Amino acid sequence: MNEVSIVILNWNGKHFLEKFLPSVIAHSQGARIIVADNASTDDSLEFLKSSYPTIEIIVNESNGGFAKGYNDALKFVESKYYLLLNSDIEVTPNWLSPLVDAMKDVKLAGCQPKVLSFQDQTMFEHAGASGGFLDRNYFPFCRGRIFDKFEYDEGQYDGETEIFWATGAAMMIRADLFHEVGGFDESFFAHMEEIDLCWRLKKRGFAFKAIPSSHIFHVGGGTLPYLSPQKTYLNFRNSLFMIVKNHDGNLFLKLSHRLVLDGIASIRFLIRGEWKHLFSVLKAHRDMHKQFASLMKKRKYIKASSTDFKLTGIYKGSILWARYFKGVSKFSQLNQRLFIPK
Repeated sequence: MNEVSIVILNWNGKHFLEKFLPSVIAHSQGARIIVADNASTDDSLEFLKSSYPTIEIIVNESNGGFAKGYNDALKFVESKYYLLLNSDIEVTPNWLSPLVDAMKDVKLAGCQPKVLSFQDQTMFEHAGASGGFLDRNYFPFCRGRIFDKFEYDEGQYDGETEIFWATGAAMMIRADLFHEVGGFDESFFAHMEEIDLCWRLKKRGFAFKAIPSSHIFHVGGGTLPYLSPQKTYLNFRNSLFMIVKNHDGNLFLKLSHRLVLDGIASIRFLIRGEWKHLFSVLKAHRDMHKQFASLMKKRKYIKASSTDFKLTGIYKGSILWARYFKGVSKFSQLNQRLFIPK
C-alpha cells in the first residue's frame, strides 16, 4: 500500500492536465498519481492514455460533482494518506514532504499547503490561501484572504498553525478517517464540502493545519467561475447545510440570524441589479428547507458520534462586520484575541 496517493479529479480539463500534470509528476517522487475522471466529454482520457500511459486512471460512471466524484474514486484507492489535488494546480519542488512530515502527528486528520495565485504568484489565492477559518456565523475566510480581498504573500503567514478547515483544492487527509466519516457529503455537489468534512472530523477530536513550507500555485475558477450565480447558489445553500448538520446549540436561533444576514446580502444584490445572484440566494434557502429532514438525520448521527470538538480555528467575532463596517482587509488586522486558542 502506498503511503501517499495523489488523486486529481478531472472533468473536461484536458487543457489543465496538459499544463499542470508534468509538474505533479516531476515533483512528487514516491507518490502514487491517479487521475479520477468524472465522466468527461472532452478527450481527456485519450490524452492521458497516449501521453501518460503509466498514470493510473479511474473512470467514474457519472459526474456527481466534486463530492461524489472523489467518494466514488477513493473507494478504489488504498493508501495511508490521500492528497486531493485540483487539476488546475502547479506544484513546486519539495511540496510533498512537509505535508507528510506534518501528518506524523496522530491527532492531525489533514493539512494543506500555502495556496498562491497562478496568475500573480506573489498573491494568495481564494481557495484556502494559508489556512481556513470560520467566524461565529460560520462564514469562511483565510489567512491571506477575507471575502474578495487578497493579500500579497510577504511571508507574514509562513508559520505552521492549526486551522478550522483545509482547502479541498490541495488537501492531504488520512484515508482511514476519510472513509470512517463517510467521505464528502454528496448532497453538497461542490463547494464547502471540505469545510463540512473538516468540521465533522474536528467534532471527533482531530485537528487540521496549514503547512506553508509547502506551496502551490492555483488557477482557480476552472470548473465554475467565481462570479457565477451557480457558485453563489452552492455557497449559500451549502453553508446552510453545514449549519444544520454541525451547529452546536439552538439551531432555530442560528438559522434565524443567518436568514437576516443572507437577507442583507440579497438586498445588496438587488441594489446592484444582480438578479440572478439574488434568485440564487432565495433558491438556496428554499432547497435547504426541502432537504431539512434529511439534514436533521445527519445532524443526529454527527452529534451521536462526536467526542471532543476541536474549536480551534473559530473566530468569535463577525468577519462581515470586520470587513464591511470596520474596513478590515487583512487577516493580521483582525482582533487576534477573538480567535479560539489551541
